[in-house]
Parts: sequence; structure tokens; C-alpha cells
Amino acid sequence: MSWVITAIALTAAGTATSAYGQVQAGKAQEIQLKEQAKQEELAAQSQELQRRQELNRALAANVAALSTAGISGEGTPASLALASAEQVGLSEATIDLSEKLRRASLERQAQTAKGTAYIGAASTLLSGGAKAAQLAE
Repeated sequence: MSWVITAIALTAAGTATSAYGQVQAGKAQEIQLKEQAKQEELAAQSQELQRRQELNRALAANVAALSTAGISGEGTPASLALASAEQVGLSEATIDLSEKLRRASLERQAQTAKGTAYIGAASTLLSGGAKAAQLAE
């Protein structure tokens, strides 16, 4: 009878250890994904700043070229510059939305990883409990 008690105790200990490991792995994955989302946000901000600086340089070069050529900034050149700026604005908005969606996806993956770990741990505990019950019979 003592071997049954020992087997039940070992099964319970192994089950608890496995469940704990699953939970910790899920938490670690959650932390990693959230950190990745933060890093991507910082990278997106840096890229946006770089794109805006490039746009400002291009617009300044256009203005300088037009004034050097003696063309005023009114009329068609101004309309073209406005249309170009509007197009860049749309591109920026699309890129920004895409980056926000990517970060939101990472956040959802983090929550899913944590939830999956808890479900896996619960399943392990139930399975271990069933094995212990079989040994007790």
C-alpha cells in the first residue's frame, strides 16, 4: 500500500511541477511579446521621425529649386506641393495604422500565450489528478 501512496505523491509532484512550468513559460512569453511590442513602437516612432525629416528636406529642396529658377510659389507649383504633401500624409497615416495593428497583434498574442499556459496547466492538473485517482484504486 505504501508504494501506491508514494506513486500518488510522485504523480502529484510531477503534475504540479509541470503545471507550474507551463504557467511560467506562458508568463515569460507574454513578457517577451509585450517587450517586442514596445520595441516596435519605438522603432516606428524613429522611422516616422526619419521619414518626416526626409520629407522636410525634399520640400525645402523643391522650394529652393523653384525660387532659384524664378518660379513663384503660387499657382500650379503650390498646388503640386499641396497634392504631394497630402499624398505623403496619406502614406504616413497608412504606415502608422499598419504599425499600430502590428503592435496590437503582439499584445493579443501575449494575452493568448498567458491564457493558453493557464489552460495547459489546468489540463495537466486534471490529467495528473486522474492518474493519481487510478493509482489509488
